[in-house]
Amino acid sequence: MTHALYPSLAGRVVLITGGASGIGAAFVRAFAAQKARVAFLDIDAVAGEALVREVTDASGSAPLFAPCDLLDIDALRAAMAKVHATLGDAAVLVNNAANDQRQVLSEVTPAEFDWSIAVNLKHVFFAAQAVVPQMQARGGGSIINMSSVAWTRGAPALPVYAAAKAAIVGFTNSLARSVGPDRIRVNAIAPGMVITERQRRLWYPDEQKIAELRTRQDIPDAVTPDDIACLALFLASDESSRITRQCFTVDGGLG
Repeated sequence: MTHALYPSLAGRVVLITGGASGIGAAFVRAFAAQKARVAFLDIDAVAGEALVREVTDASGSAPLFAPCDLLDIDALRAAMAKVHATLGDAAVLVNNAANDQRQVLSEVTPAEFDWSIAVNLKHVFFAAQAVVPQMQARGGGSIINMSSVAWTRGAPALPVYAAAKAAIVGFTNSLARSVGPDRIRVNAIAPGMVITERQRRLWYPDEQKIAELRTRQDIPDAVTPDDIACLALFLASDESSRITRQCFTVDGGLG
């Protein structure tokens, strides 16, 4: 996919969580192609280093990869501090990292609940908390939080994930009110059925099943990671400078 060019993103520091694969990797590629100074955090060091090599070859500029377990808030803060020390104040934060582990309501333990909230919500809050002072110092910025249609559709196999993704919208709305006077915009993106390599491996190995699900979309074409990245580029750029406290659904009109 060819992305629109956003000159305002050139040279800006963009921080992406969960950037080594899937939609996160699409974010890294897209922002690097805009000549942004990209940093990304991920627990998967092998995938992260491979993506650095790929993006460097494609764009001529190496993104900064900071290996990090986002469940460890101290490690998250340390990784973000490393990025800040290396690249300077962040203009954009994309809170992407998540895990849509399927669960049966009656079998969820307190430990599994806490893990799901931590991997899907907790780090979103603390990454935003850490980056806001940087955006205040530079006079503004854009925070993009990843939600999901799982909570609006009531996905039965994702009870805790759906709860966390709903909470992200609530946090987005609250944070937008809080930091708006500092010209920091906060928005959310709710993707529909995006079949990443992980999704295909774990949940959707049957191409016929995927095709059947797409018949429920108004637009029958696949929703891809690049589709989500296109919206993120717009929300990060100056072209969206008066847009905040919104959640944008990208699902092809899934019914």
